Amino acid sequence: MSHNQNARLQRVAVYYDGFNLYHGIHDLAGRRFLWLDLQLLAKHLIRPGQKIEAVRYFTALIRNNESGLARQRIYHNALLAQTSVEVVLGRFQEKSCLCFSCGTTWQAYEEKETDVSIAVSLVEDAVNNRFDTALVISADSDLCPAMRAIRRLKPQLRIIAVFPPRRRSGALRRESDAVLHINEIQLRGAQLPDVVQGTGGRKYRRPAYWS
Repeated sequence: MSHNQNARLQRVAVYYDGFNLYHGIHDLAGRRFLWLDLQLLAKHLIRPGQKIEAVRYFTALIRNNESGLARQRIYHNALLAQTSVEVVLGRFQEKSCLCFSCGTTWQAYEEKETDVSIAVSLVEDAVNNRFDTALVISADSDLCPAMRAIRRLKPQLRIIAVFPPRRRSGALRRESDAVLHINEIQLRGAQLPDVVQGTGGRKYRRPAYWS
């Protein structure tokens, strides 16, 4: 491909809402497809004439579950070793919950910052001309204000909502130029190798729990 041909390729930036995707996959197929190559999946989603400019994965480290946290860290390390995906971490915040019927209280954890981080990244990348098309993998309608801001600031840019399995949002659909749906065939074809080779001889193995 000549330089001029390459220059005409549309630049695509991909934004993964990690927990929205996780729960969609889990609802569809349990844990079978959680060892997911996010960059390879993104390649399955783009069209001829497009190239992936950046892939960002927004998530948070889980709390109060040591084995789950260990699997999550292994997965993040495998992603960083195998792909050029950028992992952007939010946080879980402890909160007190109250049952109004019986008065029982308990502690729970609430994910914070992820949707705000996606929104900020989307708008910042749009304003700085870092993509021609954005793929937003989420069904979280909290992202609608960011999409509307991009419409006002950069109306020439395209925003595609990509819904995880078993996830839909009419609000996101209305704010997007088009909608795609992630299916089981795409997930099955975008799995990381069972063993990912890292630097310094490190190896990251697919957790047996995710088989």
